[in-house]
Amino acid sequence: MKDLDSLLTGAKTVAIAGHVRPDGDCVGSCLATYNYIKTYHKEIEVCVYLEPIPNIFKFMAGAEQIKLPQKEQKVYDLFIAQDCGDVGRLGDAAHYFECAKRTACIDHHVSNQSFADDNYIFPLASSTSELIFELLPKERLTKEIAECIYTGIIHDTGVFQYSCTSAKTMQAAGVLMECGINFSKIVDETFFTKTYNQNRIMGQALVKSELYLDGKCIVSVITQEEMKRFDVLPKHLEGIVAQLRVTKDVEAAIFLYENEGGSFKVSTRSSGNVDVSKIAVKYGGGGHARAAGITMNGSADEIIKTIVADVAKQLEQ
Repeated sequence: MKDLDSLLTGAKTVAIAGHVRPDGDCVGSCLATYNYIKTYHKEIEVCVYLEPIPNIFKFMAGAEQIKLPQKEQKVYDLFIAQDCGDVGRLGDAAHYFECAKRTACIDHHVSNQSFADDNYIFPLASSTSELIFELLPKERLTKEIAECIYTGIIHDTGVFQYSCTSAKTMQAAGVLMECGINFSKIVDETFFTKTYNQNRIMGQALVKSELYLDGKCIVSVITQEEMKRFDVLPKHLEGIVAQLRVTKDVEAAIFLYENEGGSFKVSTRSSGNVDVSKIAVKYGGGGHARAAGITMNGSADEIIKTIVADVAKQLEQ
């Protein structure tokens, strides 16, 4: 895959989709691709499928065109999976992938096994949005496309503070800024601004947190009961695990929240000496060396004991 234009050659219908519970990079990269096709390939019928996105991302062009995946019998000429490590992470959009005449994947997860016909997988990239930036001709970047890509990059780099940020990332951000985007507003309103209830639930998570492994690992859990009491949804828990990670002397942070069915979504972050992607893959999850996630069954105590033991093994090595 050399560029997006060559990938689109011969396609009359295209579907774009990202992972379940879409975050900033997922939404930004998918909408950047959608807007590019709508602007420069008007002959192509294009649809973007995502689960409901957080309200903070609805300012991006094309957000109102996002469709919920449905069990419909529709065969696309090309299906592009973005920011997604495997077919299962596509959720209900997976059936479009399986029925498509041709498939492609653009992703930066180290756990990605190149599951599509055409793959553009670079685990060292800061974000899938940065990869989309590489695949687009710079003279065709519009303000709307630039906003989408910039949003995706800042969310997967923690506004350029994570180790995945490279010189290429910063150069890309500079080009995007020159497109006339209000970059400071995007950072403030989509990354830093929290609702009152979001701040309260984060406070709850911090108060409940516990240290393990002589202070090298920090863990916190939020239950369904607490989510209802503080009137928050899973999407409002974004940022909690990152806040846990910046605790002094902590090498790994583990944050669990309870799903409605009783399972737990486990988010992990590392300061560098623990590869949390290896732990996530072990239990059917995935991600990056310093940021990964899993859905696990069992009690919170059992899950914590298991993950902390895996962290301990890596620290011993």
